[in-house]
Amino acid sequence: MHLNIHHDTEQDCLTLQFGEHFDFTVHRAFHDACLGDRKPARSYIMDLGEVGSMDSSALGMLLLLREHAGGDRAEIRIVNAGSALRGTLRVAGFDKLFVLH
Repeated sequence: MHLNIHHDTEQDCLTLQFGEHFDFTVHRAFHDACLGDRKPARSYIMDLGEVGSMDSSALGMLLLLREHAGGDRAEIRIVNAGSALRGTLRVAGFDKLFVLH
């Protein structure tokens, strides 16, 4: 499991940089960083630059984050996703729910 977390307190932006796999193995770290009892950040950046694979639990985590962060008002950007991951996100309709860069 590999997950780097950076919180820019000035901008209130939480950046998560995932390792090779975005799957259930990062669930606890993801939950502790983004969800739980903590107040939502103003914005989020999910950096998938190193991710080679993601599973359905990763998609579920993104949906939970979106709900926690305010639903349609949430500012969540998914960045650096390779073409295969971008395809997966589009097929799942996530390009309608998140900003893909």
